[in-house]
Amino acid sequence: MKVNLCLALAALAVAAVALAPAPAADADGVAIKVGDDRIDFHAGKALVASYRKGADVAKPYFWPVIGPGGAPLTRAWPMLKGQPGESTDHPHQKSAWFCHGDVIPEGIPLKQKIKGVEGVDFWSESPGHGRIVCVHVGEPKVNKDHAQVTTRNEWRTADGTKVLDETRTIHLYDLGAAKLFVLNIDLHASVCPITFGDTKEGSMGIRINDDIRATKGKEKGPGRIENAEGKVGEKECWGGVSAWCDYSGPLGGKTVGLAILADPANPYSSCWHARGYGLMAANPFGRNKSGFPAMRGKTDLVKLAKGEHLKLRYGILLHPGDAKEGKVAEHYARFVKLKG
Repeated sequence: MKVNLCLALAALAVAAVALAPAPAADADGVAIKVGDDRIDFHAGKALVASYRKGADVAKPYFWPVIGPGGAPLTRAWPMLKGQPGESTDHPHQKSAWFCHGDVIPEGIPLKQKIKGVEGVDFWSESPGHGRIVCVHVGEPKVNKDHAQVTTRNEWRTADGTKVLDETRTIHLYDLGAAKLFVLNIDLHASVCPITFGDTKEGSMGIRINDDIRATKGKEKGPGRIENAEGKVGEKECWGGVSAWCDYSGPLGGKTVGLAILADPANPYSSCWHARGYGLMAANPFGRNKSGFPAMRGKTDLVKLAKGEHLKLRYGILLHPGDAKEGKVAEHYARFVKLKG
C-alpha cells in the first residue's frame, strides 16, 4: 500500500464515523461512541478502532484498527474491496476478533455442522457456521487516558440456538505513542456443559495489513513476526507458548506493529497460530490435534460444567517500530499490572 493509500484509508475510516453519536469522553483524552452497528474508540480527535457488532456480522470484530501516524494496521478486505495487491483468502479473518473454531454444546443436537468440526464453528464463515451476537452494550466509562465499555454476547448455532453466554469488557488505554486495547472475556456455560474442541482455529486473532505480511505468496515479505522469547518468523513462533507475539513492518514510510498480549493469569496458556501470510492468533484451546508443537501428546480439552465460567484476558497493542523499538516487553509488564 502506497503512503497516500494508507492515508486515504485512514481518512475514509474517520469519515465513516463522523455521523456517530456524541462521545462519552474527556475532550483531550480517550472517547467512546456507541452506535447501532459499531462502537468507536478515539484518542483525542483520532479514531483508534471501530468495533463492528451489527446484526449482519458473524462475530464482532475491530475494523479499522489505526496505528501510529494513521497507519491502518489490519487488512481491509473484505470490508473494503478493490485495493491494489489485496489478498482475498480467508474472508472470515476480519481485522481483529475473538472466537473459537469448535465449541461443543454437550447434549444439544446440531442440525447444521461444518465438516471436520465436532461442535459449532465460530471461526469460519462456511455454511453452517455459528454466530456470536452482541445483544447488549452498557454505558461507557471514561476518564482522561482510559475508557471502557461492557458488552454481552450470545454464541448461537447456525439455526439460532444459544449455547453460550459471554460478557466482554473492552478497555482502551492511551499510552502516548502506543495504544492498548484490553479485552476481559467471561464465557458462561449458561445453557449446557461446554467443551472447547481441539483445533488450531482460534481464538484472539488479527489479520495484519497485507503490506506488512512476512510472506507474500512464495516470496519473502517485509513483515516480522516475533514472540516474547525473541524467536522470529512463522517457523519459530507457530504453535509455541509465549506471553505475547508481535507483527510489525514498514507502512507509510515508517515501521509500525501490532502485538497480542496474553495475561499470565489466564487459566490456560496460549499457543500462537501465527502465519507469514498475515494471521496471528492466541489460542488457549488447541491440543494434540491442533498440530501445535507445544501441545504434542496433550489431550486435556478445556471443559465447562453447566453454570461454570471461563475468564480470559488479552491485550491488543498498537505501537511504533518493531517489537524492540515499540517496547512491547515493557508494555506487556504494564498490561499485566493494569486492573482493567
